[in-house]
Amino acid sequence: MSPTLTQDGLPVPQRYGAIITIALGIMMAVLDGAIANVALPTIARELNASPAESIWIVNAYQIAIVISLLSLSFLGDMLGYRRVYQVGLALFIATSLFCALSSSLNMLTVARILQGFGGAALMSVNTALIRIIYPQRFLGRGMAINSLIVAVSSAAGPTVAAAILSIASWKWLFLINIPIGILALWLALRFLPDNTQKATQQKFDVPSAIMNALFFGLLISALSGFAQGQNRGLILGEVVALVVVGVVFIRRQLSMTVPLLPVDLLRIPIFAMSMCTSVCSFCAQMLAMVSLPFFMQNVLGRDEVATGLLLTPWPLATSVMAPIAGRLIGRVHAGLLGGLGLAIFASGLFLLALLPSQPTNADIVWRMILCGAGFGLFQSPNNHTIVSSAPRNRSGGASGMLGTARLVGQSMGAALVALMLNLFNDGGTHASLVLAGIFASVAAVVSMARMSQSRAVTDA
Repeated sequence: MSPTLTQDGLPVPQRYGAIITIALGIMMAVLDGAIANVALPTIARELNASPAESIWIVNAYQIAIVISLLSLSFLGDMLGYRRVYQVGLALFIATSLFCALSSSLNMLTVARILQGFGGAALMSVNTALIRIIYPQRFLGRGMAINSLIVAVSSAAGPTVAAAILSIASWKWLFLINIPIGILALWLALRFLPDNTQKATQQKFDVPSAIMNALFFGLLISALSGFAQGQNRGLILGEVVALVVVGVVFIRRQLSMTVPLLPVDLLRIPIFAMSMCTSVCSFCAQMLAMVSLPFFMQNVLGRDEVATGLLLTPWPLATSVMAPIAGRLIGRVHAGLLGGLGLAIFASGLFLLALLPSQPTNADIVWRMILCGAGFGLFQSPNNHTIVSSAPRNRSGGASGMLGTARLVGQSMGAALVALMLNLFNDGGTHASLVLAGIFASVAAVVSMARMSQSRAVTDA
């Protein structure tokens, strides 16, 4: 049985049990998007795959999440966020075991696709659940905790992977999910609340779900293909298909009362502007986090262990700043908080690009702290604005859009790093950091522009 909701959130101590459940699930889902990167050479060698083929171990997971996130958030509005989250946890546990037992690249790729669907179920409704777990006056704190977990998990993936691989085989990257997932599922069954305001009148539109999957799948594929210098004819065909599917998809959504792609929410100016800042900021973050290891090892001559340690101040600074930002929500306008955070983030990125040719570790560390602190100051208020500016019975759609913005931004960032490396060779890492700073600066300007918008919260 799910705990009974009060008029405004869960009572203590049930609230703590529910937020721990959310924290464990989203940590696993986000971490597994980055944790396999470090182990790709080892996995490719053991499964007799080429380095290029092994990239599918990462891509399969990301693509599965992107193509299914909005469909699952729509189902959350219809069937209940609690149910979608619990099914996602069960699927994630089972497919983590499938990944660990895989004996070929094809088998592991299929397992990662299925694991991606489980991860998408967790990501699609996690912020919607936070909105009903926390009383309205404490919602900022809940969003801060969630933002902290997402940001730290995204940035700490390589460090966690290196720690696991130093004492165990690559299979433990997936096996470790099983005990954590079982604990999370037990907590979910005991503590997660059900949303009382289900969108029972809306119906799941299968053609929209198919077009949604095609649109985002083609977008990621075309971006990656262009960045990696694949056949131009194939890329052009993907772009044409993307435009055709996109036009038909958007027109269908505009004609629906409750669309799967929440274009109706994008008509809310502050929601649309917050989505823009989210895409740009995560693009900047991924540009930096993918290029920095290459920069530190190939340009600065640091070894793998030193690189991992030098990257660590970023997530640590985020973990310190995110709770502070959460407490400032409601006292300071989210546009101002986000703008200041993104300006600090952009400054850190540009300063990293301007490092001297022989920097000390201290030169690198304080710049990493600046990036992490700026990102932590921005993310919680931005996510709070995205979720709270949507009607309460559309919280699933807002949550899905938030996750989609993050993943699209990260996919763009990773593709742009590959493009910079192909265009500028050894100078590609420096170009990536400069481009990251530009994206963060654009996001800062858009965030500041939100101050002219009233942040009316609709709980209808």
